[in-house]
Amino acid sequence: MVSLTDCQRIGVGLVGFGLFFVLFGMLLYFDSVLLAFGNILFLSGLVFIIGFRRTFTFFFQRPKLKGTSFFLGGVLIVLMRWPLLGMLLEAYGFINLFRSFFPVAFGFLGSLANIPVLSKLLQKVGDSSSMV
Repeated sequence: MVSLTDCQRIGVGLVGFGLFFVLFGMLLYFDSVLLAFGNILFLSGLVFIIGFRRTFTFFFQRPKLKGTSFFLGGVLIVLMRWPLLGMLLEAYGFINLFRSFFPVAFGFLGSLANIPVLSKLLQKVGDSSSMV
């Protein structure tokens, strides 16, 4: 198991609450206050997890400047109470920022099929052909 410092544990909690508030804000028809609060919690949690300097260097690398500008611009637009446009900009920026991470994540999800209980569950879900 990975050992986390107290600051990293706080960061994981902040990121979790941030994602919760963003999802809850989208469920409530793009409530701008919840989305803005979720964005602030997510970004502050990221700083707590990996540190300010590493967060800054991640976001402001030359190949990632386009994604960073769209993501942070989307956060700013959400804070100015234009939630739908802001979330679209954020989603585009998020995809551009974490493009290199997606194959790793999908590879991990593909390896979950090797877990005995989960593979049987996935098999049963795949066998059902009815769409009802």
